[in-house]
Amino acid sequence: MNLEHVSPASLVQQEISRRTPSGQQAALALAHGSAVPDQLQLALLRKWFWARKPDAGFLLDGFPATLLQALVFDEWLDARDETLTAGFVADPLAADSVVTHYRTQGLPISGARSAAA
Repeated sequence: MNLEHVSPASLVQQEISRRTPSGQQAALALAHGSAVPDQLQLALLRKWFWARKPDAGFLLDGFPATLLQALVFDEWLDARDETLTAGFVADPLAADSVVTHYRTQGLPISGARSAAA
């Protein structure tokens, strides 16, 4: 399978390494022991999503992590007339709202979270 592996954490680290304004904002949040703001993660994922080839396969690691991120991601997919084919939740602490959201849409979800549900 030719899948691009993408995670918000790796995108944030790239921005920090390049010392971009987004990277500086993320580094400041992390230095203060805070999480990288949701809007910053969405901005970085939006940049990746719209730059990739349409219908190119991908594996997202750690995204969407919140219901807001899932809803925004759904809008991006709809705009490109794309759909997700499956989900895997390795983190047993993953947001129940995200798992429920995708299960409600009929998306097959497997992994640690679904085994416990």
